[in-house]
Amino acid sequence: MNSVIVQNIIRFVLLFAIQIIILDEIQLHGFINPYIYPLFILLLPIEIPTWMLLLISFGTGLTMDFFASSLGLHAAACVLMAFARPMVLDLNRPRGGYETGDRPTIKSLGFRWFAIYAAILIVIHHVLFFLLEVFSLVGIISTLSRILISSVISLLLMFAHQYLSNR
Repeated sequence: MNSVIVQNIIRFVLLFAIQIIILDEIQLHGFINPYIYPLFILLLPIEIPTWMLLLISFGTGLTMDFFASSLGLHAAACVLMAFARPMVLDLNRPRGGYETGDRPTIKSLGFRWFAIYAAILIVIHHVLFFLLEVFSLVGIISTLSRILISSVISLLLMFAHQYLSNR
């Protein structure tokens, strides 16, 4: 149990370092905003209690808000993503169900499972984040384009992380 906690703390620090030092500096005309830090929430154990998942997600988003000066946008998006996570896990349940100790990773449950799981939750995160950021329906096509492009780039970075961390 302690190794899982230590592993998650290290993952949190590394993902936030990548996000803050590298990815927050990448912005093409404000159009592409890749976010890899939600991967921390996605990779939390499947058996985690919902109340703890919501609390950790709020803290994760609040930490990102602190560094991005975004006034709660990340916290709101992370909490919504965490709220939807148990439903997505149920919708994406393998035929035999989840086994004790299953991890929500490509290595444990396969690429197709992880792609569906991550795509749904990242799109939920990005939709709320970008809609709250704009807080208007003016320029909705531009906002939808930002959501789509940022979601795809974020997912590609998450897949790369999964493959690189399993080596």
